[in-house]
Amino acid sequence: MKNRIITISRQFGSGGRTVGKETAAKLGIPCYDHELIDKIAEESGFAKEYIAERGEYASHGGWLASAFSDRDFYGRSNQDYLWSVQRKVILELAEKESCVIVGRCADYILKDTADCLTAFIHADMTKRAERIVRQYGEGTDTPEKRLKDKDKRRAAYYQFYTDRKWGEMQNYHIALDSGVLGIEKCAEILTSLY
Repeated sequence: MKNRIITISRQFGSGGRTVGKETAAKLGIPCYDHELIDKIAEESGFAKEYIAERGEYASHGGWLASAFSDRDFYGRSNQDYLWSVQRKVILELAEKESCVIVGRCADYILKDTADCLTAFIHADMTKRAERIVRQYGEGTDTPEKRLKDKDKRRAAYYQFYTDRKWGEMQNYHIALDSGVLGIEKCAEILTSLY
């Protein structure tokens, strides 16, 4: 029997990570989010902090800066190497067991190789801003600025490595508004679809 995978793509502050963890708990399968960082660090030799920042975000200069930064003689960057390791780890996890994978372009990586339900979790700016202040506290930027920056960098990374538009409905089986439905209901819906 082929393993069944749920991938969760999400806007920053939408609670997508929590939706993934709750869905996995309901199904009795593992959820890979921060655990992916550990596996990628072990495989790549990069520091966990570097992977957390570069594993699904373009650099602050955007996708164009990512395209030309840190290139070696052969045109490869650290981020390209990280992408190939990340891709390998995600493919191995999907081959090994049914699971939930949060972020890291898993929806794209597994599109042709796994029995995969792809979900995009989103919410309006106000709900996401309230959530990140509650979850992470106040930063130096306004919550809205932090949200826009993180989403912009995720979108640039996704487009650079997948040649698809992040958050575009045809790239996912389902999109859920966690601000309206709530985290628990989103997890229930994904569990029932699984």
